[in-house]
Amino acid sequence: MTEKTIQSQLQAACETVRAQTAIIPQVAFVLGSGLGGLADWVEHAQAIPYRNLEGFPTTSAQGHQGELVLGYLAGVPVVMMRGRAHLYEGHSVAKATFPIRLMRQLGAETLIVSNASGGINPRFESGQVVLMDSHIDLLFRPQGPKITTNGPATLPYGQVGRRGDVYDESLRRLAVRVASKLGYPLAQGTYLATLGPNYETRAEYRFFRMIGADMVGMSTVPEVLVAVEEGLRVLGFSVVTNVAKPDSTPNAVSKTDHAEVLDWANVAQQRLLPLVRQILSAISGHPD
Repeated sequence: MTEKTIQSQLQAACETVRAQTAIIPQVAFVLGSGLGGLADWVEHAQAIPYRNLEGFPTTSAQGHQGELVLGYLAGVPVVMMRGRAHLYEGHSVAKATFPIRLMRQLGAETLIVSNASGGINPRFESGQVVLMDSHIDLLFRPQGPKITTNGPATLPYGQVGRRGDVYDESLRRLAVRVASKLGYPLAQGTYLATLGPNYETRAEYRFFRMIGADMVGMSTVPEVLVAVEEGLRVLGFSVVTNVAKPDSTPNAVSKTDHAEVLDWANVAQQRLLPLVRQILSAISGHPD
């Protein structure tokens, strides 16, 4: 996919969105497995199926509805991806991250990403919301073209994270303060991304923990890197849906399936929604 092609598709997709709503989003969201319910709280919502947007990737993952939702949450104009495209579904990096560029072109200045993950840190619990403060990229995919809708890219794709400021520090501090006001401490951790769609072996869990990962999943990193490249501030949340116990006896280790992932993600939504609403209120400067 060339830069000319992407620019043409972005223009067409923008025209489709703007023909259906006059909302100029301030904050963009990527809602991961089981977290699409956050979009149900959007007021004056306008939903546009991905298939109606030129250049937009489709998603086949369970729990990903596949629609772009624009409206207001806590009084803030937002655009939400209700489901994401994964590289393991056969999409190129350029295709999978196209929605990030579109949401930026629509006006978004901040990106809030969420995902469901397997817990590697033994202190975590199923259903816990963890603030992402760093990541480890083990997706092992080709770099792809250097493309940006916000002027020439200052860094090639995949090198953005070397600056060390991928996850906005001021937004992370805000999230911690808001969680404290809501009555709970917000843990922070490092998210490790693999291509998938398989779940990890016991040996892989041990290795990931050894190199500094706190949770593991199959998404998010390409979106985050492109968001930073586009000039978006990024805040990331990972919902721990199961906690690995690689050193337990084999018979004592329960197997993970996607239904369990969705169940725990649904539980976490009860904590994530008020957290996000309060964060948006703080960003906008208006009480919810």
